[in-house]
Amino acid sequence: MSRDKVVATAAEAVADVTSGSSVAVGGFGLAGIPWFLIEALLEQGADDLTVVSNNCGVDGAGLGLLLERRRISRVVASYVGENEEFARQYLSGELTVELTPQGTLAERLRAGGAGVGAFYTPTGVGTLVAEGGLPWRHHPDGTVAVASPPKEVRSFHGREMVLEESIVTDVALVRAAVADRAGNCVFHAAARNFNPAAAMAGRLTVVEAERVVEVGGIGPDAVHLPGVFVQRVVPLTPEQAARKGIEQRTTRGERPGAGEEVRRALDA
Repeated sequence: MSRDKVVATAAEAVADVTSGSSVAVGGFGLAGIPWFLIEALLEQGADDLTVVSNNCGVDGAGLGLLLERRRISRVVASYVGENEEFARQYLSGELTVELTPQGTLAERLRAGGAGVGAFYTPTGVGTLVAEGGLPWRHHPDGTVAVASPPKEVRSFHGREMVLEESIVTDVALVRAAVADRAGNCVFHAAARNFNPAAAMAGRLTVVEAERVVEVGGIGPDAVHLPGVFVQRVVPLTPEQAARKGIEQRTTRGERPGAGEEVRRALDA
């Protein structure tokens, strides 16, 4: 394999993703999601996708676009509270959903990338996560069609723990702040959320990078994701790199008299 993993466009990078694929997607809410790889996959047309992601975008953005076009048949996620179309499809029996505790989901992805088949965790013991019965799919009338099975529970060091299988996906789509041409990546601040773990889990991992540098342009100690986990790098334009999003913007109104306080402080 060539050391230079840069491809020209997002469309080229996802051209061979087939219908029925499993896809791990980085990001948390809209922070750090691979905007352009998701949109390229939407245009490419693959459907019947299993998506593994902390959440499934929001209405009209991110993975929410794939949901709206009925391209996703199954979701493994932790948090889905910002997407009304997601809730509608799930409750009406159009979408299979495996809800997973957030830390467990991150570790399932990381473990898959590390070659670990399964692991034990105390998270979920004594709940439906371990005992089974979480609704995975509904009938159109709202009754449960498919429920989660019970999982193995064992005791370690005097504490009960539940067995969780790792996750390996056909494809992973992530976004990095900086990548070199060999695929070594650096993530900025909160965008370091699920991106490294999702990248590790993919058999084919594609990174959209806000900036691409030559090999050696990232110091070894600065690498968050080694290039061994990455097969393709898509450089973004400055305009694309500037595109960010937020689910809900909350601001605090200015307190009465705050401007006068600032002026007095500057005059002091």
